[in-house]
Amino acid sequence: MNEIAINSWAGVRAELLRRITERIWKPGETIPGEEQLAREFGCARATVNRAMRELAEAGLIERRRRAGSRVRVSPDRRAVLRIPVIRLEVEGRGLGYRHRLIEQETAMAPLAVAARLGIEPGSRLTHLRAVHLGDGRPFACEDRWLNAAAVPDFSQVDFNAISINEWLVLNAPFTEGDITLSAAAAGPREAECLGIAAGAPVFVVERTTWNRGEPITAVRLTYPPGYSMTTRL
Repeated sequence: MNEIAINSWAGVRAELLRRITERIWKPGETIPGEEQLAREFGCARATVNRAMRELAEAGLIERRRRAGSRVRVSPDRRAVLRIPVIRLEVEGRGLGYRHRLIEQETAMAPLAVAARLGIEPGSRLTHLRAVHLGDGRPFACEDRWLNAAAVPDFSQVDFNAISINEWLVLNAPFTEGDITLSAAAAGPREAECLGIAAGAPVFVVERTTWNRGEPITAVRLTYPPGYSMTTRL
């Protein structure tokens, strides 16, 4: 194959993706090594490495030390879940947005929260509870534990003026996180927050984020009956 000049990792990724999707490299087939591809594309080996890492993270190839890389037989299909600004979600449904801060205190994190964040039991965190409203009706109940050391500027913010959800999305970068989606029965505090009967079915999103290993926040968002979530594949 003739050499082609590609001098960016995005260009290399695009060419590798073309070969995979057009079945030039078939499922299960071993991909040429980074050094060989770098010579072919006329670029640095690090450029090829970055492109292949992107494809591996997308679930299209599998990389094994000493065994090389190969096209996945059954590529992963991964949903893209972004942290939404609830205000924009409410307004996107044509509703007027408001939020109300219910509680803000420094308290000992419950054992379950400490375990989620990977911190010592008994650690003290900032606990915030809020309700998000759409046209004056409860849209979501937010119960959040925040590591103040990870976002020191938060102590200067009035969370009656901006929701903690929106402020964190705008001001607290993260490198990793996990999300759990579940159906549950509303507990007493959630029922009161959402204006529904205790035990009513609710949709729950539990999310935890870290920045380079440092825990940022663990939040439980509870939505009333009728809520739906849309994501992308």
